[in-house]
Amino acid sequence: MNSPLIQLLVLAGIAIFLIIKLRSVLGTREGFEKPPVRADQAAVQKRADFEVIEGGPDRDIVDYVPESSPTAKALAEMKKQDPDFTVGDFIGGARGAYEMILMAFEKGDISDVRPFLSADVDEALSSVIAERNAQGLTIDAEFLGVSEVAIQHAEYDPTTKEAEITMRMTGEFTYTVRNAEGEIVEGGDKTPKRQRDIWTFARRMTENDPNWTLVATDE
Repeated sequence: MNSPLIQLLVLAGIAIFLIIKLRSVLGTREGFEKPPVRADQAAVQKRADFEVIEGGPDRDIVDYVPESSPTAKALAEMKKQDPDFTVGDFIGGARGAYEMILMAFEKGDISDVRPFLSADVDEALSSVIAERNAQGLTIDAEFLGVSEVAIQHAEYDPTTKEAEITMRMTGEFTYTVRNAEGEIVEGGDKTPKRQRDIWTFARRMTENDPNWTLVATDE
């Protein structure tokens, strides 16, 4: 075998070895593969996806009230004025405030919740408590939970930046009312009492204090 032929066979063997080595490292292409996307195309696609998300409904609002309703628009204005405000967090706070204020009233001591009450609500609750005390009545109550909590209405005044959200809430609790002699005059059988309330909370959205104030109660 002459020298040129031997050199050709050696080179062919080296080439085959390199091909096998490259396939083991890089793998093979099988089936459909998308063509590579240029950086500018990727940026355009990302921006388009973002605009679709941004252009959709605000789930933090439409999960609780009908889209395009006056209440939804009012809530949207509140969020524009205070970016930290979220409807979901407000509803959770309203639920907690409902239990705290309701139980304080039932037990006849609203001193701890007074910072969350408007002057009118404070006066009304205090008046009822004073009347019960004058009659020698005491109430032993246990809160069981909230079976309903929903936004009924919301308003926003762009001039004063004042926001009001009216909540519909139903609480369940047991209670026992005793007279001055300790006799049970109402409740006491541990049967849950269901009470439905319509409460309105207010807040000026430009204030740093995120707490809302109970400004009206109704059943």
